[in-house]
Amino acid sequence: MFIDHGHRAPLEATDIIEAGRRAIRAVPPAFPLEATVAVNPFLGQTGQDFATASARLARCAGVSLTQTRRSYQANIASGCIRDEDLLAALQASPAAGKPHSLAQLKDMASKERPLPRPVPTIADLAAELSGTDWPAIIEKTIGLWAAGYFDRGQAPWSPAPNQRAFSAWRTWASRDLTPEIAGLSGFCAHVSAAPDTPEQAILRACGRLKVNPRAAEFLFHRLIMDLGGWAQHARWLLWRAEQDGASDETLGDLLAIRLIWEDALLERYPELTEGFQATLSAHAAPLAPTQDQVIDEILQDASERAYLRALSASLAAAKPQAGNRPALQAAFCIDVRSEVFRRALENQSPDIETIGFAGFFGLPVAHRDHGSDIEESHLPVLLKPALRSTGHGTAESENNTRIKARTIRALGRFRQAAVSSFAYVEAAGPFYAGKLVKDTLGLGGKGPACCRSAPKLDPELTAEAKVATAAAVLKAMSLTRGHAQTVLLVGHGANVTNNPHRSAYHCGACGGYSGEVSARLLASLLNDDETRAGLPGHGIDLPQDTRFVAALHDTTTDEITVFDTDCPSAKNEMGPVRAWLQRAGAQARAERAIRLPGASAKSISARAADWSEIRPEWGLAGCAAFIAAPRHVTAGASLDGRTFLHSYDWRADEDFRTLELILTAPVVVASWISLQYYGSTVAPETFGGGNKLIHNVVGGIGVVEGNGGRLRPGLPWQTLHNGENLEHAPLRLLVLIEAPEEAIARVLDTHPEVKELFDNRWLHLFALKDGQIAKRYHAEGDWKEERPTELASQ
Repeated sequence: MFIDHGHRAPLEATDIIEAGRRAIRAVPPAFPLEATVAVNPFLGQTGQDFATASARLARCAGVSLTQTRRSYQANIASGCIRDEDLLAALQASPAAGKPHSLAQLKDMASKERPLPRPVPTIADLAAELSGTDWPAIIEKTIGLWAAGYFDRGQAPWSPAPNQRAFSAWRTWASRDLTPEIAGLSGFCAHVSAAPDTPEQAILRACGRLKVNPRAAEFLFHRLIMDLGGWAQHARWLLWRAEQDGASDETLGDLLAIRLIWEDALLERYPELTEGFQATLSAHAAPLAPTQDQVIDEILQDASERAYLRALSASLAAAKPQAGNRPALQAAFCIDVRSEVFRRALENQSPDIETIGFAGFFGLPVAHRDHGSDIEESHLPVLLKPALRSTGHGTAESENNTRIKARTIRALGRFRQAAVSSFAYVEAAGPFYAGKLVKDTLGLGGKGPACCRSAPKLDPELTAEAKVATAAAVLKAMSLTRGHAQTVLLVGHGANVTNNPHRSAYHCGACGGYSGEVSARLLASLLNDDETRAGLPGHGIDLPQDTRFVAALHDTTTDEITVFDTDCPSAKNEMGPVRAWLQRAGAQARAERAIRLPGASAKSISARAADWSEIRPEWGLAGCAAFIAAPRHVTAGASLDGRTFLHSYDWRADEDFRTLELILTAPVVVASWISLQYYGSTVAPETFGGGNKLIHNVVGGIGVVEGNGGRLRPGLPWQTLHNGENLEHAPLRLLVLIEAPEEAIARVLDTHPEVKELFDNRWLHLFALKDGQIAKRYHAEGDWKEERPTELASQ
């Protein structure tokens, strides 16, 4: 089976390398801080059912995919989860080893189960044997090297620029004496003797460790998970490369590095050979959910059914809107934070109608702001830019802005450098004191960051392209008739201070940027004379007096910036609109203040300007459902800022193209958001962002806790927990769509990667009829009647 010098036979070598590729695909990408977007941390497991993925991640990461039994017991005791929820979840479970009765389920649920422990690595075994914390040493040394290697401009100098990660690490590690000082004598020589390529290094280590192909994939997954956010950043490099039709080998390099560590430790502690063979046997065993994991998924399903009852009751209380021509239509992003403001705005007048649509407003734009040399992708990360836009100014102002930006960057480097940082403090300290005092008192705030000038498409679209683009967007928004005189297109962003994760508060549909650019571009496009002249040919007749006006919703302060200077002809009609927006903002702030610790309706705006505020807003915490239906289905219903609302009228959807778009883009993006919050809540040590109070930004990529080590992807704990209780209830997203089941099924059959999200129980899917939940989707296209309103009334 093996040949000399630890090399593999050709067939087995191919199997080992292929196992490495599968393990790499099991890891989710983590986007850098400059444009952070939510990522499903279980992206590599969605091809498996939820229970099997639970077994895999318990083995490879030591995490549970569900809450503690104590959490479920508290909800059962409070009556939040009822017996009918438990019984329905038990009956729906496909597991062979499930309890036989409700009584048996409740008895098992009352017993707290131990947290899973991952299969030990050689580093774990060596730590137990020697008393030296080898996993921590590995994490620290690799983290120190990775912080420099992956740096995106934060550091004035980066080691081994333009070198492949594996080569750069070998150069570093062959001179790093930290492992040898800790007791791993000969480590530098061991690294120097390793093969020059990561592929050969992986094969050599596997040969020496006697890793067989059956165990390889799970062993590799286990070792990659040890690297935390560094592995996820490397996975992002692969994600980005593949979008451009290329590839990236960095994560394979990190796997080779981690295997070299394992090989060196086994050479140092040969008495661990037998224990490591037990590790390999565990990894080679078939995946099978334990009875505890089966019980936990049933309890999780019951908690989601409990929420479904409450949601169904809210939908039953919805009030249809008036059928007259509205005085104002306002299109907001489907973001759950918009639901609170939309409801508050509609409360101002029965003549106001709101619309929900993805915040990039259907324009896949790469934007370069005035005076900037950075191109920003204002679109969902699942898509590639098809349009480009720029901010505009005079040539002189453009040049001055560029010089200013470069000066600011140079000053930033001067402040951060090892020696000059002290000189900066000495020189600038007295002049900076005033700003520090203002920031400490929350007096240094400003409104949401906006473009210096109206963005414009560059190059400008042809007349035909303008019309086709505008018609496609209006149809996708279900905004083809009944237009108001003023139609607001409201993007959203967040005004926060001293927060490395600030881009995570912006618009996920805009790639982690503000939605302002997209809103202003679309408003300009829809006000264009050539566009409007061609729309009747697509079956869309805009009233002559209808004007589209862009706006920006600051989700931290609930203030709206209106860009009516982009459309002077609409400016005279904006007086009542501004009054409505102002009153709606006050109402939304009052509602949101109830959830924010220590906040009041008056103080909520100041939190955005407070550099010490760890909870300026809750972001999307609490998100639980996605509804695609006409607004009358949800109008007047208080959904507590927990629901993504997408306007959709299936009767006006030709060939169900818009339905396909909704299921393959907004639903997937919403699922990523939902599952990121879910993963950061149930497994915070693995998928969460850690403690904000001890965060340090590293490399412009992400954060570490303290002075180094593991990069922390995911959401910080303070964005999920209010100090006493969880603010986010971890639920798998409920997707409710008002459309015929046959049409939904056809879309899923065409897109198997979306279908598996529902088949494997990562999301729940329901069909609405006349605004009420009618049927639930089950695996392989099976629809069954669902009557949550009947349960809610019992």
